[in-house]
Amino acid sequence: MTLKDWFDNKKKKSSLNTDPKIADEDLYKLWTKCYNCNASIPTKDLEKNEMVCPNCNYHFRINAKTRIKQIVDEGTFEEINSNIKPSDPLHFVDSISYSERQKAAQENTGLNDAVITGFAKINNEETALAVMDFEYMGGSMGSVVGEKIALLIEQAIAKRLPVVVFTASGGARMQESVLSLMQMAKTSCAVAKMNEEKLLYITVLTEPTFGGVTASFGTLGDIIIAEQGARIGFAGKRVIEQTIKQKLPAGFQTAEYLMKFGQIDILSHRKDLKDTISKLLKLHKKAGL
Repeated sequence: MTLKDWFDNKKKKSSLNTDPKIADEDLYKLWTKCYNCNASIPTKDLEKNEMVCPNCNYHFRINAKTRIKQIVDEGTFEEINSNIKPSDPLHFVDSISYSERQKAAQENTGLNDAVITGFAKINNEETALAVMDFEYMGGSMGSVVGEKIALLIEQAIAKRLPVVVFTASGGARMQESVLSLMQMAKTSCAVAKMNEEKLLYITVLTEPTFGGVTASFGTLGDIIIAEQGARIGFAGKRVIEQTIKQKLPAGFQTAEYLMKFGQIDILSHRKDLKDTISKLLKLHKKAGL
């Protein structure tokens, strides 16, 4: 065997795709590139690290089901109002119809709309829980999201339970026009009722939280927590700069920036969220709030 033959054989053996059962697209899924530091991370390692980059602590977006799995005690989550589905009252059409967009989002996520609600235990502390999913039409708030949040709060009041809401949204859902804007008032009134009942309401702002959600139930928490690196605001940075004709500071609208200026109460790493929330629930239960 010549030296060239030996190297050729070695190259074939070390090829990543020698197994015909492994498709190129599957190999691609084995690694995930960090948007922040450009590091290539084994996807399994990233999942074990709760979808946080081990090199730079960048917090990847996660869907509602993954969030629930991370936060809730195993086997304790009981979903409610899962049968509520969106309609198309305005028969809205842009490049495609609103009904078609809903169908595509439902098939992609396995959800009926952009929020999952229910009751659960977090480190054995009972709570009502709502988790938004950005994968469903950008986590946009339509009639179903507003209704499910309001119903959850009503049921939490009846059970005398605290409420924890995880937000992830681009804002109100334009396909429902004023009907989606009305959800800001509905959810805000529901939170006000919680305040009257002296029950704890915690919001956890995740990447990204914008628009009508920020302007309503997202920032009305008795305690407002934000995940590291999350972008939070009403309008986007570019829109604001075009409106005021000025450049905004570096890091504007990040959780770290908002923490610096007192607009949130706690800045948390994802791995600390479960313990932080459960301690707050336990503390306020002891205080009788």
